[in-house]
Amino acid sequence: MPTMQTPHGSTGTSTAAANDLSTAWLRVFLDVARQGSFTAAAQSLGFTQSAVSRQISSLESALGGAPLFDRLPRGVHLTEHGRTLHPHAEAVVERLHTARRDLAALRELAGGRLRVGAFPTADAALLPRAIATLHARHPQIRLTREEGLTAEQLARLDAGELDLAVVSTTAGCPLDAYELHHLVDESMYVAVHPDHPLAGRRRVRLAELADDDWISGSPRIERSLLHPSVRDGFRPRVAHLAAEWIAKQGYVAAGLGVTLIPALTAESVRPDITLIPVHEDDAPARTVYAATPRGRSLSPAAVAFVGALREAVDGPGLARAPHD
Repeated sequence: MPTMQTPHGSTGTSTAAANDLSTAWLRVFLDVARQGSFTAAAQSLGFTQSAVSRQISSLESALGGAPLFDRLPRGVHLTEHGRTLHPHAEAVVERLHTARRDLAALRELAGGRLRVGAFPTADAALLPRAIATLHARHPQIRLTREEGLTAEQLARLDAGELDLAVVSTTAGCPLDAYELHHLVDESMYVAVHPDHPLAGRRRVRLAELADDDWISGSPRIERSLLHPSVRDGFRPRVAHLAAEWIAKQGYVAAGLGVTLIPALTAESVRPDITLIPVHEDDAPARTVYAATPRGRSLSPAAVAFVGALREAVDGPGLARAPHD
């Protein structure tokens, strides 16, 4: 294959030259075609006429050497090669313009998407508040949400199906592979029927509930909220299984047992049950994080959402248990 001189003065094949095609040349080409004159295009672009001529010559060389314009006494006109190139040049320049606009929208939080996952009790108040804050400040961001247990959310992060997941330490899932953005250390309540003998207490030890039936989210204690509480001889007598925290409240309201309720849902419980803070030695606070894949850059939308989550945690009534 014959070699040719590239616009930069080096030699190479015509294929290599085409690969070095400059979008600046295409913009000059489009302006000359629009103006019908090298001189007018130069004035419009702030170039010299000779600079415009050199860029058109470079473009012609990169595309095989055929002229793109007929040079006439009163301006220039597109050749057949020029007319063929023209719609492609417009498409390339328009795509670049769109790309710049979309990237600017991401930087300015005026666009883009955010895929969020969360465990169910985070959906009681934490996620709605944070999403409302994000929508109010950045309504152009397209947010989608998935609900599931922490292990499911981490699997979605690994698969690239989520950008961020709100997770907890309840299930003991390994979190070393993720970037963790601390949100809250969440205390626990025990939910009892209003007629329960301990309903008027300001704080309770789990040993005092050893004779009660318990409602748990899993038959395996180590995968439930009760797992950190199993110590010093206390082992709850699980009588009913209910995966969702709303269902657990129904069993408690019916007088069928007691259950642990995390503070994230405390302000959303039904009025016919009573919450008693559990002593921190019996039910250590669980940590809630916004998890993102380690090593991946956070998008501006994700950064904004982490901030909204932290604001939601700091809001009135959320994730705060009463103290003595």
